[in-house]
Amino acid sequence: MTTSARVDAPRWRAVLHRWPSVVGLAAAVLQLATGADREAVAIVLCVATLCYLGAAALGRPWVAWAGVAAGSLVVVASELIGLVWWAGLGIVAVALIAGGLLGGASRPALTAQTAALLGFGGLAVAGLFIAPRVGLALVGVMLAAHAAWDLVHYRRNQVVPRSLAEFCIWLDVPLGIGAVVLAVID
Repeated sequence: MTTSARVDAPRWRAVLHRWPSVVGLAAAVLQLATGADREAVAIVLCVATLCYLGAAALGRPWVAWAGVAAGSLVVVASELIGLVWWAGLGIVAVALIAGGLLGGASRPALTAQTAALLGFGGLAVAGLFIAPRVGLALVGVMLAAHAAWDLVHYRRNQVVPRSLAEFCIWLDVPLGIGAVVLAVID
């Protein structure tokens, strides 16, 4: 084995160990490269908060990862049946809250995730009803601010898997800041 191959192997292991960061950053870059408008950024934020709520309501951290795909499907299905995407996500959120309450989910976790969904998600949806540039800036700020919520969960290693919280941090910060920049220069 050559010296450079021995040096490169630990680097690749480090990258593989940080796969959530790589995937989150790649998703943010892809979103920015293909057009990060206020609705797209609001969807990212609302799906993220729904993932956390789902994990808390069902008491299963892995559900947060499944929630990424499920939330995206709810957005598409809502639009296909003529319902605005945020109403579809809202219906699912109410069902998760009810299921969590009836199923004996941790009340503190369920309450915290419900409050986060209402706060972050509510402001993201509000951003859709104001001037486009101001709305894009608002949803961008809220998405970047959601990274603090991700960091809390990453450090505590509760509610969602650390890998999901790490992924979200690397998605939320660059995409949120990028959205704000686009709102200012556009």
